[in-house]
Amino acid sequence: MTMTQEEIDALIQSGDLEAEAEKLTGSDPGPGARAVADADFSELDKDGDTIYSPLDPKLELLYDLQLPVSIELGRTNMLVRNILRLGRGSVIEFDKLVSEPVDILINGKKVAEGEVVVIDKHFGIRVTTLADPSERLRTMR
Repeated sequence: MTMTQEEIDALIQSGDLEAEAEKLTGSDPGPGARAVADADFSELDKDGDTIYSPLDPKLELLYDLQLPVSIELGRTNMLVRNILRLGRGSVIEFDKLVSEPVDILINGKKVAEGEVVVIDKHFGIRVTTLADPSERLRTMR
């Protein structure tokens, strides 16, 4: 049995959803059926996803921890024979364009994106986008 949108709207407005569901499914609880109360769920504790401020004293123990920071310009796959042929002046083509942001990885996990800049003959990265804090927490676990 199919219902039109108008019939569905009228059913919702009437509030008699249980009777209609019984009619559609043909399920009659029968003589031995028991009434079941609605489930009551407590609020979820969100302390597990708490984002601490960098100035929070709880993080003080971590301030002197060293982590590897790397910048990923792009990726490519190469055959071993092509890798062995590499020499001075060889060019390797990556999957990213020059204008695309580079990935900033800390401990192998992406935490931000940035753009390459030159500062007094040295390369640097200007952070343009930070990963969502909850996403950063999820990838660290």
